[in-house]
Amino acid sequence: MKPTEQTNQQIERAIRKIAQKFPSDQEAEVMTDVHLRVTQDSGEMVAYDDDDNEVNRCVIEQWIDNKDEDFYQSVTDILRNTLVRMRDMVNNMSILKPYSFVLEDDDKEHIAELYVVDDDDTIIISGELMEGLDKELDDFFCDLMSEKE
Repeated sequence: MKPTEQTNQQIERAIRKIAQKFPSDQEAEVMTDVHLRVTQDSGEMVAYDDDDNEVNRCVIEQWIDNKDEDFYQSVTDILRNTLVRMRDMVNNMSILKPYSFVLEDDDKEHIAELYVVDDDDTIIISGELMEGLDKELDDFFCDLMSEKE
């Protein structure tokens, strides 16, 4: 699913509203994650803090009644890209580092780690980069062992 311009605007507005709840000029709160729960049927995206208190709520119209099998993978990519584009704002929220944005489904099941804010250069590696890594490591190990014999 390719996000429409309206979808991008709705997500960016939601992220800005979350960031406004944690302005950079306030004392940092102790919080480890911003939980983004997305409901496929209603298109609703709700942000929660660690204590399950609602921080923000919006509806992404493109996601209403979306029946795509890869819905959550698409949402993961869209949200991750948006957070990266808005990294200056996201990285300066008044939350003690490290903290992260986490995607959950409407049953509160963890789907993906979207973005980590830390003092170092921590990044999230997408599944595409990790595909085939096990086989490559196994092949490397086999080659290494055969050289020793």
